[in-house]
Formats: sequence, C-alpha cells, structure tokens
Amino acid sequence: MDSSQPARTKHYQAYYTPAEVDALSSQTRGKMTSAQEEKARQTACTFIEAVGSRIGFPRKTIATAQVLYHRFHLHFPRKDAPYTDVTVAALYVAAKIQDTLKKPRDILMASYAVLYPDRAAKIKAVGGEIDMDPATVESDRQRLLSIERLLLECVCFNFTLRLAFPYVIKFGRALQASRDLVGLAWRIAVDSHRTLAPLMYPPHVIALASLRMAALLSTSSSTSSSPAPEAASVSVATMLSAPGDWEKQHRVSLADLEDICHMLMDLFLLYAGGPSTSPAMSTPASPPAPWTAPTAADKLTRLKVAMRETDHEPRPRQSRKTTGLQDLELGKNEGTVRFLFGYE
Repeated sequence: MDSSQPARTKHYQAYYTPAEVDALSSQTRGKMTSAQEEKARQTACTFIEAVGSRIGFPRKTIATAQVLYHRFHLHFPRKDAPYTDVTVAALYVAAKIQDTLKKPRDILMASYAVLYPDRAAKIKAVGGEIDMDPATVESDRQRLLSIERLLLECVCFNFTLRLAFPYVIKFGRALQASRDLVGLAWRIAVDSHRTLAPLMYPPHVIALASLRMAALLSTSSSTSSSPAPEAASVSVATMLSAPGDWEKQHRVSLADLEDICHMLMDLFLLYAGGPSTSPAMSTPASPPAPWTAPTAADKLTRLKVAMRETDHEPRPRQSRKTTGLQDLELGKNEGTVRFLFGYE
C-alpha cells in the first residue's frame, strides 16, 4: 500500500438529494443519454425480477437488490461492468442483508437459466442446473465476489436497509383505506424500487406516496360498478393532496409525495407506451418483462397533467454530508478507508 495516501473516513449516506442524484448520474452514465440510462436501469430491474423469482427470493430481497443496483451506479460508471454482473452481485448482497442466503453459484445458475432459456428448457430433472462451462462459471463467480465488495463499500457495510412494505399496511389501516386500495399501493411500492426514489426518501415516505398514487389512479379510472373502493380512494386522495396536520403527524412533506408520484407516473408511462418504448431485455433470448402499467397511457397522461397543475414548491434539501457537489465521492478505491454509519 502507498503510505503517502492518507486514510479516509467514509460516512454512510442513507439518502441523497435530487441534486446529488442528478450530479452523480451525469458523471456515471458516460455518453449515454438520460433516456438510454433509464432503459438500462429498467433492463437491469427486469433481470433482477426474473432471476430473483426463479431462485425463489421473497419480494424484500428482490427490492433490496434493485436498490443496491441503483446505488452502485451512482458511484461506478455503467460502462465498467455489464448489468448482468452487477445485478447478480446485488442479489447476492441483498440475500445477505435480508437473511435469505444463497450461494453465489446458485444465483449464477438462476441467471444463466434466464439468459439462456433454450438451455434451461433442456433440463429434465426438477431443480436441475443448466449445462455451463465450469471455467465460465468460476470466472463469473470471481466477478460477482469482486463487485460484492464494492457494493458493501457503497453501503458502508450497513446491513440495516429498511423497505416501504410494512409501512404501506400500517398507513393503510391508519387512513382506513380499503383492502383493494392497500393492495394496489403495495404493488406500486414494489414498482417504486424500479425508480431512484428509495435512494432519496425514507421508506415511510415512499409508502405514503404509494397510497396517494394508488388513490389517484383509482379515482381517475373508477366506475359506477365499484362505489365502495371509489369512496375510500377519494377520501385518501383528497387528504394526501392538500397540506394538513397529517404531514406533521406522519413526518412527511406533501411536496416529497408529489415528487415520488411523478417518478412513478414516468415509470408507468414508460411501460404504457407499448413495445416500442418498453425497456425490454436486450439479449435475443430474454424473457418478456413481467411488469405492466396499471392503466391506459391516455389516462395516465391526463392524470400527470392534473397533478402538475396542483403541485407545491419542492422542499429545500441539503445533504448532511456535503454542501458542494464537487465533494461527492465516485467510488474511490484507494488507501485506507474507515466506514462509519453515523456522523461525527
């Protein structure tokens, strides 16, 4: 080790401001446009879904892997590692965080089955493995382990990642939302991990934004044949669309909910646009994306316009870690590093 390099201290940064996310993304995307970066992000999230489902991971592990993937590419350029390598490493680390442990080989075999469905179809035994060159498997395993270390450094070895799902249920009960509305909010909370919202907002804020989004979607597409869900949706949508005591009670800001809802709407519109705009997997033998938009594109567009007309001023945010974008770290891997969860 070069003794001339001083030891550094890296604090865990649970959440980033939108300005930080934009600054980091612009430096790690390289020559990609924002649209190309978003397609790459959705391709990776779809791959994580497919591999995680095939291996039998619960939703919490899949969602954690998606968040880890997003965080990794805030600090490391996309051109430096294929999404297939980063995603399997993210699933491996997520399995450790959520205590759903799997061996690297098991995750790699599940990824091969997704990447090469023709070979997977030839497996006769239940639970059998796809036929792969042992040298290829070992090479991929070594890359997985090397990216695992970088992922652990990205989270400062903090294994206390929280998700929005439990809060969706708690807020649903507190707001007396219908079962159907809570179910839709749960699915929207699942979708939120395809966006960068979990890197910018705590899980309870995402949960409340998911309920707001579910209520807005339900009221915009409700029919006379479902009066009870519509009444519950209108009540929730009305309360969560106007400033009130509920913000202080739940420690959230209406402007933050609006920001998350717009991220979700952009995601829905991306998929509702059809095959030409859907960020499908790029490999020839890829599985179709299992995700579909919750309603038609024209209704989503009208709802997004209506949301923009009633938006409030964004809440000013300043990172606890730095006041200047030039100080943000981009995956430095030099010298001795001391990782801390808190702030001194």
